[in-house]
Amino acid sequence: MQREEFKVEKERMIEELGKLQRELKDLKIPVMIAFEGYGAAGKGYQISKLLEALDPRGFVVYPVKKETKDEEMHPFLWRFWTKMPQKGRIAIYDSSWYRRVLIDYFDGDVKESQLAEAFHSITVFEKELTDDGMHLIKIFLDIDQKEQKKRFTKLLASKNSAWRVTKDDLKRNEHFEKYQAMNEKMLAKTSSVNAPWYKIDAKKKKEATQEIYRVIIAELTKAIYLKKEKQTEEANQEVTGTKEASFIENRLGQVDLDKSYTKEEYKEKLKFLEKRIEDLHGELYRKRIPLVIGFEGWDAGGKGGAIKRLTKKMDPRGYQVHPTASPNEVERQYHYLWRFWRDVPKFGHVSIFDRTWYGRVLVERIEGFATENEWKRAYGEICEMEKDWVNQGYIVLKFWLQIDKEEQRRRFEARLNNPLKQWKITEEDWRNREKWEQYERAVNEMIVKTSLPDAPWIIVEGNDKYYARIKVLETVIAAIEKRLQKEK
Repeated sequence: MQREEFKVEKERMIEELGKLQRELKDLKIPVMIAFEGYGAAGKGYQISKLLEALDPRGFVVYPVKKETKDEEMHPFLWRFWTKMPQKGRIAIYDSSWYRRVLIDYFDGDVKESQLAEAFHSITVFEKELTDDGMHLIKIFLDIDQKEQKKRFTKLLASKNSAWRVTKDDLKRNEHFEKYQAMNEKMLAKTSSVNAPWYKIDAKKKKEATQEIYRVIIAELTKAIYLKKEKQTEEANQEVTGTKEASFIENRLGQVDLDKSYTKEEYKEKLKFLEKRIEDLHGELYRKRIPLVIGFEGWDAGGKGGAIKRLTKKMDPRGYQVHPTASPNEVERQYHYLWRFWRDVPKFGHVSIFDRTWYGRVLVERIEGFATENEWKRAYGEICEMEKDWVNQGYIVLKFWLQIDKEEQRRRFEARLNNPLKQWKITEEDWRNREKWEQYERAVNEMIVKTSLPDAPWIIVEGNDKYYARIKVLETVIAAIEKRLQKEK
């Protein structure tokens, strides 16, 4: 293409990209664009050329380097869940989550035994995002060893650019065939229908820019088409109501709610257990073992009381309680798991969730805030999230506080008659009570489908508050002690 033709075509594509960006915003389509490729292949240059075509109010660029101290203290995907675009915005990554299976693996920071798990986490991550409406574009800039060496030499020749070439860059060039094989394996394993790789010959920068423009224009056009098609389907879809599972084991019906302790038994046990949890909390910090505890249960089931006794002797600098309400306006702009990934504790810390990510398969399911496809898909997404945490060293415990309908009524009435507790009872609590049977079926299905060997559901017999609080403490203590035993 002659220079004048190139200029005209570039201006046309820039105009088209600007138009597509505005349409993405109107349709609330979030987009992630990941740039990968060999060192000196021109990721920074190509990203800057792409930005020339975009409104700066609608995008953010994330350079992905070696993990910071804070990022090292979290699961590796945490920094990407927390760097995600809102609906209608674009996030561009200069290197991405693939660093873990490329540079980190090449440098020995990721072991061979960890590689399969890392690839699995990445493919699940991308599927969860694209299933939820994220449009993911992955671009790989390709150059050969000779071209890379030439570019490194040029960069090193100037004081102004020499800093851009590291010893690790030169080492990867020296062992180019080995690193190239790792990249080719990555491309083959992670190119999917909804998140394909586009391999761009980056030897000629201007031609590469044009090809990247074409790819992104095609992908954004596709994203808009798919969103409009989905909107049309949803508008024409007949509302048939929530389908119930044909048969789900009644786990809640198997619980013995007559279990109880006297006040004296409760006080004696509580004193010992509070001291034990205080000691174990210190051990978790010293061993850098993170703990996630989720509480679900019926309204007035005793979650608050159990959490209060659990944390009473914990060092407040090492734990945080997250009360989970309905998602706010900002949270609704992201994948529903986004807000929970943000609150994953650092290694050695504890996060306690008063209501959890299971709202998607409970209240959002029953009240119609999530579509049937969304809440059915959530079982697998939630299991994968919890497995990811466990695989990276987290203890994950999930409590369901079970009471019967009559006990709930007594507690509601007691709150109404107590001026200090009236704030705890709302009209919504009474409305939810009217749907007890629906919620019961949903809870049973949740427990059956998401109780994992390393992230189990613990059903707590809650009619007697003393018994429930002691069981929660004993269960948490047993889980920590089991883990500490493994660390020896």
